[in-house]
Amino acid sequence: MFYNKNGDNYLNPVDGIQLKTLTYGEHVSMVEFKMEQGTKLPFHEHPHEQIGYLVSGRLDLTIGDQVFQVKPGDSWCIPGGVQHGATLIDDSIAIEIFSPVREDYLP
Repeated sequence: MFYNKNGDNYLNPVDGIQLKTLTYGEHVSMVEFKMEQGTKLPFHEHPHEQIGYLVSGRLDLTIGDQVFQVKPGDSWCIPGGVQHGATLIDDSIAIEIFSPVREDYLP
């Protein structure tokens, strides 16, 4: 699958957060997140392993009982089944990879 960037088809799972699956295969999916300053991503967990990279902005990311101050260029890995959430310090963009594919994020 090949993806050409465009501004269409974003989902809004939480106020202040937009997401779009950029591309996906049989076992992984890559998702762009646009997040507004001040937004709180509620604590949640899912069976998917999740690897992320912060493109722009700043956020406080909680994984389990640890809090990380994330800046552009930082990355993370969240094992499946681990509670996590975030508070957006600035408007931010992150790219995350999920395995297996996040079916609920597909267009």
